[in-house]
Amino acid sequence: MDYSLLLLIFTSAVFEKTWCLNTTESTTSTPNYSISATFSSLYTTVTVPSLVCENKGILQDGICICPDDWTGTTCNIQNFCPEQKPSHTSKFTFPKTVLGQFASSVERCPPETTNAGMHQASALCNIATHSFDSPNILNCSLTLDAINAWVSGATPEQKQNLASSTQILTSIPERLTPHNITNAAKITNILLSDQQTTQTTDIAISAVATISQLLNASHEMYSSVDHTAISELTQTLQKLSLREKPNPLLVQPKMAVQSLKGQTPIRQVQLTSFKGLNDNFLPDRIKLHITEAEVSKHIVDLQMNVTFSEDFDKDIGFVLYDNDQFFQSKSFKPSLDTKRRVISANLQENSGIDQVQFAVTPSADSTMSLNDFACVFWSYDKQDWITDGCTKNKSPSGHVVCSCKKLKNANFAILMAFDINYQYSEALHWISITGCALSVVGLSVTALYQIITRKSRGGTPTLLVVNICLSMTVFYLLFIFGINNPVQHVNGTKMSGENIVPESDHHKYSDQGPCTAFTALLQFFLLLTFTWNTLYGINVFLLFKNSVSGTPPWFPQVAMAVGWGLPAVIVGISLGSTYRVEEPLGYRQEEFCWLASLDHKQKFNIKKPMFWGFVLPLLLMLISNTAILLHFSYKICRTNPNLNKSRKTSLTKKMMSSFSLAVMLGLSWVTGYILMITQEKNLKFILSVVFCLLNTTQGVQIFILFALRPFLNSNPAILTLCVRQK
Repeated sequence: MDYSLLLLIFTSAVFEKTWCLNTTESTTSTPNYSISATFSSLYTTVTVPSLVCENKGILQDGICICPDDWTGTTCNIQNFCPEQKPSHTSKFTFPKTVLGQFASSVERCPPETTNAGMHQASALCNIATHSFDSPNILNCSLTLDAINAWVSGATPEQKQNLASSTQILTSIPERLTPHNITNAAKITNILLSDQQTTQTTDIAISAVATISQLLNASHEMYSSVDHTAISELTQTLQKLSLREKPNPLLVQPKMAVQSLKGQTPIRQVQLTSFKGLNDNFLPDRIKLHITEAEVSKHIVDLQMNVTFSEDFDKDIGFVLYDNDQFFQSKSFKPSLDTKRRVISANLQENSGIDQVQFAVTPSADSTMSLNDFACVFWSYDKQDWITDGCTKNKSPSGHVVCSCKKLKNANFAILMAFDINYQYSEALHWISITGCALSVVGLSVTALYQIITRKSRGGTPTLLVVNICLSMTVFYLLFIFGINNPVQHVNGTKMSGENIVPESDHHKYSDQGPCTAFTALLQFFLLLTFTWNTLYGINVFLLFKNSVSGTPPWFPQVAMAVGWGLPAVIVGISLGSTYRVEEPLGYRQEEFCWLASLDHKQKFNIKKPMFWGFVLPLLLMLISNTAILLHFSYKICRTNPNLNKSRKTSLTKKMMSSFSLAVMLGLSWVTGYILMITQEKNLKFILSVVFCLLNTTQGVQIFILFALRPFLNSNPAILTLCVRQK
């Protein structure tokens, strides 16, 4: 970041600015097999001729990545059911929907019903016919509580209706509360546990679609769900994957169930999920092979290879979850938007497992890099990830590799912690240093001049101007020597030898160096400057209001207390509520020493101290100062009819008086707030330049208006001599 324009850093901060493998094992006295599950390392390079992608497909490394509603080599094959309008066969309207997925009706339950606003019906987009099946209609008075109470004793026909009703009632993610999620998990668990009812394919499809919809709920909702119900559901799904025949309709956007029935003896199984623009599971994007298939790594979303040391002829089942909502850890608390898909690979109960090996390439974007990782498996007893029996390693090719031995009923995962790739600021440009230096000199001379000539104007104005100059001078010096963070964390894997579960997917460094101290001092002295600016404006207002008696005698004492006390209180609250030694970035930024303003998505967050510890109090001061300037300008611009022409003040002097007050009140910062709400690029650039130039020269402006100009006016002979020499 180039600081060629002073103070742009403060406004720019305001406006711009593990994969999881879940494997279930059951070890008995049968012969032992060795299973190796590998991601990423299976990818090979395949040369594909250049293509022209259709229907908004994107060409990546010679391969078309298609949206969900199109498929094929060039995204030219329709993969959806077109919109269906009401007709003699159905009174409902269904929008365009991807094949194999449920569409929700446009029609909603009436306001007077229990489920007011909920979709009245759903229909499955048939893969074979490319049209909608007969709709499932919801009783708008039916609730998940009622379904949960009835489902156990229902007949197969009733269960089919209850399954479709549950799917409709969970189709709106915003309506999924912890209670609703728990009820839906219990209902689907009962439906899928009954081997007789799951022979009715429609029940299994509706149940899997419901689970897929539950995974769409916000992460916060899962903190209060019944984790026992979720745990039982995941184990039921593992059994379902071994029981069900291969069915493409059991692939829904956020979860999929796949199976391979034991036939001829095999030595390996490869599961591949291919990429799409919308990051959903689709039937035609998930493939099972009994030999290692060569595919380009550019089109693979995830890949798992299970190999056996001996011939294996039993059933194998897979369950894919788009996220880890069902595996809520107490020790691992993610805070970044990193992908943690879960894969369950399941063998029949009479199959033994001796060892599981799996590897993955860190799946992070360019803004993050891997710091460390842990090899873990899920403990149903502790309801958390543990590392017992697992070791880790990092291959030269960049894969993270895990090995876990002699475990049964274990769900494996690689939990990764990432560093943010911070763009540290560059050293200050010489233009910025020159501007700051000139302002420091100008402010120092102004303060000295005000002290020397204080008898000519009284003590209160001198007190105010000197404090403004002092606070602004210190701020400029802190900006020059303290804005850059001297401690920079170099990106790159720093893998520890110990296999320990990380606290989060965001690796955080404890506070090091003086950056936090500089941030607090910068915040304090900048707030101090504006507080004294505001007190100067209040003093002007009181002088106009009490033109005879002048400023009240108590004002200097109150000004000293407020001027130095208010900024100290704001800084103290900011530090006390957001700063921790182990997590300093709650208070400050990493790239440079200034207040934190952005969340982990790099969006401005009003909960950060930049807003309520600087932007908000500064805004209130600027509003007050603007009102005082308008009042001052109105008062001095009014013409008094009782004054003769010789005693009237010229328009030039009136304008200069208003300009001088505007400079002292720091109103040039108003352009920064205008800049915050400006969207047009050219105007934004112009305002940025204006803002920076005005604030770069603020110290020089104060020197000219409050030291040089009064000095020349009080010594006209010097001004006359200068004019004659010209």
